[in-house]
Amino acid sequence: MKFLQWAPRAILAITGRMSLAAYCVFCCRRIGTSGPTTKSDLLWKNIRKISKLTGSLILGGFVFITYEVLALKKLLTLDTQAVQQEKLKSYIYINTVSLDPSECQGITCKARKELHKVVRKILETEAKILRRPFDEYFSTFTEDHERALWVLLKRSQSEDRIVRLQAVQQLAENGHWHDYQYRTIAQACDQRTVIGLARSKDIDLRVFLPPPPLPKVKDDYAIEDELRLLLVSLPQTDLEQCVQYFTSLALRESSQTLAAQRVSTHCDKIEANGGLQLLQRIYQLRNDSAKIQRNIIRIIGNMALDERLHSSIVRAGWVSILAEAMKSPHVIQSSHASRALANLDRETVQEKYPDGVYVLHPQYRSSQPIKADVLFIHGLLGAAFKTWRQQDIKRPLDVKAFEGEEVYSECWPKTWLASDCPSLRIVSVEYDTHLSDWKTKCPIEDHRKSIAYRSNELLNKLRAAGVGDRPLVWVSHSMGGLLVKKMLVDASKNPEMDKIVNNTRGIIFYSVPHHGSQLAEYSMNARYLLFPSVEVKELSTDSPALKELNDDFLSFAKDKKFPVLSFAETLPTHIGSMIKLHVVPVDSANLGIGDLIPVEVNHLNICKPKKKDTFLYQCTVKFIQDALARELRS
Repeated sequence: MKFLQWAPRAILAITGRMSLAAYCVFCCRRIGTSGPTTKSDLLWKNIRKISKLTGSLILGGFVFITYEVLALKKLLTLDTQAVQQEKLKSYIYINTVSLDPSECQGITCKARKELHKVVRKILETEAKILRRPFDEYFSTFTEDHERALWVLLKRSQSEDRIVRLQAVQQLAENGHWHDYQYRTIAQACDQRTVIGLARSKDIDLRVFLPPPPLPKVKDDYAIEDELRLLLVSLPQTDLEQCVQYFTSLALRESSQTLAAQRVSTHCDKIEANGGLQLLQRIYQLRNDSAKIQRNIIRIIGNMALDERLHSSIVRAGWVSILAEAMKSPHVIQSSHASRALANLDRETVQEKYPDGVYVLHPQYRSSQPIKADVLFIHGLLGAAFKTWRQQDIKRPLDVKAFEGEEVYSECWPKTWLASDCPSLRIVSVEYDTHLSDWKTKCPIEDHRKSIAYRSNELLNKLRAAGVGDRPLVWVSHSMGGLLVKKMLVDASKNPEMDKIVNNTRGIIFYSVPHHGSQLAEYSMNARYLLFPSVEVKELSTDSPALKELNDDFLSFAKDKKFPVLSFAETLPTHIGSMIKLHVVPVDSANLGIGDLIPVEVNHLNICKPKKKDTFLYQCTVKFIQDALARELRS
């Protein structure tokens, strides 16, 4: 302990001053003493008195110093433990006594502070004389912010959840720690605290330990071999045909020797076979590919669904990587990291976000209570983020943006809607779609691409994410609207899903082909050339499944009296360089209930407002606010 290094010096310095004082007193008494005949007797008597006084002062000084040593030892009790062998450094858990300001106003506390100041000055002087650096630790050892650090670390491990959350928030908001204090936080905080810090806005990355160093490999081919061995080592039970099929193509092996399975099913086996370290090595080596890094973070988010793996993920150093990814200016990168951290955070997040379900707001811990949900479902060839971006701005290369122009939004629900309605949880869903079956496909892929299959799959994912626990509004584009209708119809027939139906407050449809799409008609006419996918075939105007879905939803929606707002495109869409057509005509976009608003845009831009003050966005946000007026007012 560093205090034990300078305590003896302090004792010597203080006792030296006391000896000097005693000598002065002795001289004064000697000068002031007089007597006619018994000088020797009086001298010895004075010496005895001075000795008693000096001895009392020295003894009192030692007692005071001893008391201070014991008090400081009681103040900071170090309990060092080796958490696990995989960790490079042991965490040090600090047990501190209460440092409430009301308890630090007494004479003893003030005397202690003065003593510490004197000791600091002595050590600073000694360092100057000996021309050696003065340890920064001593310069702030007794300052208020130094004591506050240890108190916050202690409270972050309190049994009281409210105390823990407040401590983590204060640790994250204090941006004035010294560099060595950030290192202290990184070493001393536990798993729950480090995850909470990673989900705090504008967190300083110095509060995290760096990932453990990984063993060096000879070349990139060795990493590929390790990944191949990892896939082959997974159990050969309960294999899905599509996973087995595509993994077989990737590994060039027969299906009997494969043991590939979804990450969410065999994530414990992946961790046991060193998958976390292997993924981290690939992540570091491929920092030139945002897509590869994004997919790796997506895998970590899937593994985080299993709470048994949380400690392994933290020990492997993934929290600091995810916290850094959260700071990415690109919404796709930050949202993938946000999902992974939300699945790790069991302190403030009760829901779990399966693959393809992303929270756009709030992505950090917040004291703002969530009052309702807004769900965004994209359409054919869409995605959870790019579908909902701001309309692309066409500007010549030599023309710069003028001053005061609003920043381009990669995802307007995350930026515009979140700022207008901060008490909403905004969720976006992603699923794969295709126009054509030209590419290699799984033997059962046709079944999995159907609206009926996707509806059941997404309903289960959304319930796991807590959708239905709060009032919600659906926002859909193109085929996504058909999926919303199917999910609501299916949920109304399932008692376990009735919360989703009962809490639905409104639906927005952007160019949804309720009665079919011209794109499907064009594809079917050229089916021997284009090989239209299952999704496209289901959009045909003569599709019996489409007509049945629309009839079921209309009777169901009229009974529930859902508020409905529909937007319809009026401009044709360019598909390639030669094809130009109305993907969803106005008649097909007309559901038959609710309001229908034609907009002078094409199919792709119907859900992409040009600016925040445009009619398209303002009408959308007003519908959401009106549908959730009661919840937003409370």
